[in-house]
Amino acid sequence: MSKGPGLFSDFGKKAKDLLNKDYSPDQKITIYSSSFSGVALTSNVANKGGLSSGDVGACYKYENAEFDVKLETESNIVTTLSVTDFLPSTKAIASIKLPDYNSGKFEVQYLHQHASFTGALGLNKSPAVDFSAAIGTPSIAFGAEATYITASGEFAKYNTGVSLTKPDSNASVILADKGDSIRFSYLRNLNQLNGGAVVGEMSRRFSTNENTLTVGCSYVVDPQTLLKAKLNNHGNLGALVQHELMPKSFLTISGAFDTKALQNTPKFGLALSLKP
Repeated sequence: MSKGPGLFSDFGKKAKDLLNKDYSPDQKITIYSSSFSGVALTSNVANKGGLSSGDVGACYKYENAEFDVKLETESNIVTTLSVTDFLPSTKAIASIKLPDYNSGKFEVQYLHQHASFTGALGLNKSPAVDFSAAIGTPSIAFGAEATYITASGEFAKYNTGVSLTKPDSNASVILADKGDSIRFSYLRNLNQLNGGAVVGEMSRRFSTNENTLTVGCSYVVDPQTLLKAKLNNHGNLGALVQHELMPKSFLTISGAFDTKALQNTPKFGLALSLKP
């Protein structure tokens, strides 16, 4: 386990990734390459709902600084500059999406052995202020996050939660949506699944009395092949298989099906990630 409580955004992240990461009904191809100068290039082509989109990105790392720039098919240019340890245990991130000059954002992350803090400020006339904090240890941590809108003088969101972490399991409870919803998740690594895991997530929205229970698992078939599946109480079933074609190059095939619909067409997605 890492030192310190980590960021509040990491509470329940492992369970969320197992239930959501790589599940997609879209078709996508990603190609990575790198040059002798240390510049890493990324190309993405995706088909979403019959519409094609793509982007080309470059990343350059020098000592403790990293610069990313991405050109999208919508003629947007996304740039991000991050600097690690410009102060002890601190990381600064500046980003902007051109030509929208009001999209600029500056963020600072501070991670200590017993606490973490993040603060982000929009670079415009009426910025939104995001901040979060967590205190504790790698085993147990308490945290909260909020977004304050300076234009209206109101909080757009505030969430709080607790995270419990052990070498073979992780649990979290998050009170979100200004207290209108609560989410509990639990993940357990199992040797019977060859290094895979089982996960359960239960959420409740108080304003609508809606409950959602989702269970999922991952199974390592062999060092190159991973299977994942999930099902919730609304009858939504998802599954995927991911195979490593060569080191760091993956082929992912996923599918989704509504088991309660009388007439339903399964949705399938395919993602190919190549990194020579």
